[in-house]
Amino acid sequence: GPAHLFRLAGKCFSFLESTYKYEFCPFHNVTQHEQTFRWNAYSGILGIWHEWEIENNTFVGMWMREGDSCETKSRQTKVHLVCGKSNKLAYVSEPSTCVYSLTFETPLVCHPHSLLVYPTLTEALQRKWDEVEQLLYDGLITEQGYKKLLKEIFEEAGLLKATEEKEVEKQNKKINLEFETVEKCSEKYKQLSEEIKTLKDLLSQHGIIYKGNSGE
Repeated sequence: GPAHLFRLAGKCFSFLESTYKYEFCPFHNVTQHEQTFRWNAYSGILGIWHEWEIENNTFVGMWMREGDSCETKSRQTKVHLVCGKSNKLAYVSEPSTCVYSLTFETPLVCHPHSLLVYPTLTEALQRKWDEVEQLLYDGLITEQGYKKLLKEIFEEAGLLKATEEKEVEKQNKKINLEFETVEKCSEKYKQLSEEIKTLKDLLSQHGIIYKGNSGE
């Protein structure tokens, strides 16, 4: 994400709402502490730093997920970043059960370009993005395809978390790349042929007849 926001790392900001104290520690977590003398006063995690929320080439918020369990799911919090004179947690709400919304004010996001995604990417990923923009401009991809390709760039940059299916797909892609040249393929074939020969010899030693054709 934006490097200038990293100066908030290691700091925590609190907000009192009725009998609850909320604490937001950027790039770490969000917690809630009940301010009462009850023996079982609630104190828990509303989310751990997970990924960015990105809209129109802009970082609009931080997602804190995998908090304490809540019925059948985990608590999660979206932190909205808005311009303010000082760093402070300004507002907390719970728009839906166990999904919280925090508004964090900071002068670090007041500059109109302070939350742009493109400048935070590596040159290679910026080139990828340029190519995607060109494809959209030339009408070679749909708006939906454009969003999908941008999402993949953001995942590659580590700004968004890839789904588990994506991770498996990435591993498979990695395996396929092992055979991208004839040399690599021949090398692997030779290695497997030697392994088969060793196994055939072992079977012969134990008096087991191997019924396989050379194609196998």
